[in-house]
Amino acid sequence: MPTHREIRLRTRPERGLPAPEHLALVQTDLPVPAPGEVLVRNRWFAVSAAVRTLIGGGLKGAPFPPLEPGDPLVGAAVGEVVSAPDDSGLRPGDLVSHWHGWREYAAVPAAGRTPLGDSLPDPVAHLSQGRTAYAALTRGTEVRAGDTVLVTGGAGAVGTMAGQIARLLGAGRVIGSTGSPAKAERLVTELGYDAVVVRGAPASFPAQLAEAAPEGVDVLLDTVGGEQLSAAVAAARPGARAVLVGALSGQLDPEGTGATARVELDSYPLVLKRVSLRGFSPLDHPETEAEWRGRFGDWLRAGEITFPHVRVAGMDRAAEALREVMEGRHLGTVVVELP
Repeated sequence: MPTHREIRLRTRPERGLPAPEHLALVQTDLPVPAPGEVLVRNRWFAVSAAVRTLIGGGLKGAPFPPLEPGDPLVGAAVGEVVSAPDDSGLRPGDLVSHWHGWREYAAVPAAGRTPLGDSLPDPVAHLSQGRTAYAALTRGTEVRAGDTVLVTGGAGAVGTMAGQIARLLGAGRVIGSTGSPAKAERLVTELGYDAVVVRGAPASFPAQLAEAAPEGVDVLLDTVGGEQLSAAVAAARPGARAVLVGALSGQLDPEGTGATARVELDSYPLVLKRVSLRGFSPLDHPETEAEWRGRFGDWLRAGEITFPHVRVAGMDRAAEALREVMEGRHLGTVVVELP
């Protein structure tokens, strides 16, 4: 029987972040599509810190169940249709996106799969987290002309897109945060950030934020939580709007499980300055998918936006790529490219 390779969870770490030794690259039978399914040969898949939460036991209400030892990892992928039901509208060779990454072949439901076509000049750009940033900034906070926008985790998959999108939507000043001076320089020189607060710098995070945004923050797109969220709330201007789209402080906590992200907030600023604070998911705004894809394609072709990403070649390097993501070695999205 034909076979393929996939990355499975070998064992959960007893302590600390997942490492390559907790994963296994296994040869297994090629998936056989059930009725109504499409067989896809994956070409690219994204490596995300969010998988740490699934490895650690998951969260109630999350879109994916926890991973058990022996389960293949999951994540966003783009692949080429090998076979499809006659009534699916799909043909061999069509590129489609789905959530069964970390494997060479996948059987996925045909429902909801549409050919990606040439809507974006590079198919890999479909793995961008720009839609999350776009939906958060247009639906969650409704960025206005002249707003001062703070994006925590500015060097991550969401953050590298969010700063650029905020600028294109009319923000007057865009501030990011990151843990590396080298990344901070790239955010300013390559991605249009006006200033970057560096976690762990000699000056405290609140002091750096006060210098970067002396008049306060109008919009917060938070991917981190923790002390950065606390500092942002303290720096909020009257009527500020904040959306929480991630919790990297918990996902990357070596002392935790990736399933909690605790934060201490002073509620007085929220009340006195009428600050809105809400959790946000683009899944609640399905109309943004086509809207984002259209605007993203136009911006890419016009050279008004870039998709910062790192390509890693082959399944053999996928486990190490996850370690590198957990350690914050890269800027932007990390993509495994399959031959």
